[in-house]
Amino acid sequence: MKGKPNLKFIVPAALCVMVLMAVVCFYLFAAFSNNKETAYLYIDGDDNIDSVFTKITPMATDHGMATFKILARHTSYDGNVKTGRYAITPGQSALAIFRHLKNGMQTPVNLTIPSVRTTERLAAELSKKLMLDSAEIADALSDEATYSKYGYDTATIICMFIPNTYDVYWNTSIEKLLNRMDKESKKFWKGEREAKAKAMSLTPVEVMTLASIVDEETANDAEKPMIAGMYYNRLTLRNAEYPDGMPLQADPTIKFAWKDFDLRRIYNKLLHIDSPYNTYRYPGLPPGPIRIPSIAGIDAVLNHVKHDYLYMCAKEDFSGTHNFAKTYTEHLANAAKYSAALNRRGIK
Repeated sequence: MKGKPNLKFIVPAALCVMVLMAVVCFYLFAAFSNNKETAYLYIDGDDNIDSVFTKITPMATDHGMATFKILARHTSYDGNVKTGRYAITPGQSALAIFRHLKNGMQTPVNLTIPSVRTTERLAAELSKKLMLDSAEIADALSDEATYSKYGYDTATIICMFIPNTYDVYWNTSIEKLLNRMDKESKKFWKGEREAKAKAMSLTPVEVMTLASIVDEETANDAEKPMIAGMYYNRLTLRNAEYPDGMPLQADPTIKFAWKDFDLRRIYNKLLHIDSPYNTYRYPGLPPGPIRIPSIAGIDAVLNHVKHDYLYMCAKEDFSGTHNFAKTYTEHLANAAKYSAALNRRGIK
């Protein structure tokens, strides 16, 4: 006859196992973060297991960090640190966070393309949101093999960047970033916008170039279609006086030609610069946009107001809107009023 189990030993052993399991579960599944809001851990190409520990420790509870270190030390994480941007959310366990880091399960960043004037500035702004260095981005945008691949040149490559907000991974490569921007650009233009540009006998690049001028002329979105209509009239005008089209004579292009974006007044002496961006000297559009145009500016060109105006001048009330004129004589009267208003304010 078999002896009965000795409960004197079984019960304590079972209790010990239960306590041990509770401790393990606590360390593995208890909240890791010591923050009430989501924090982000950035791991770059220079990081190793120790620098990851250093970066994540301020975000962690003591027991959470202890668990994370145990998991990291007893797996292959030391030789498999993955770059990226990782969310450390309240309530998330050490086990879950470790699995995300080990498997490279990143949280995307919201990358907003800024409406900047130069590729150098674009590179600087993008590098603030990505692991990419600004010099690496700038070099790619000025590399002939790169921009030619997408059908652009140095003056037009910024046309590939449509100023929307995109979800991208922080550690995306420059190649993947440019491929994404090319895809988004094609998506943006496909269909109605492309058809409207074709009806105007303009390419998407030319529309964006004209839109960049419109954007520089005013921040008032409601007036942009009116301004776009005026510039389109100049661009398409053909007569005895202007067989090649009337010069756009857009002051913002003079600022771009001089690379002096703080100019408040465009004096006659500034109009003689020999630059393809000098739209007083050369008819037609400049070689490319003078900034990344806004979507409002692009759509203003595509949906421009059809009218007979050929001239415009900022209103003397400094409202940010313009007086429009059909004749040069009317324009000179508007310009005189604005010039007098500038002089009264001492604006040089």
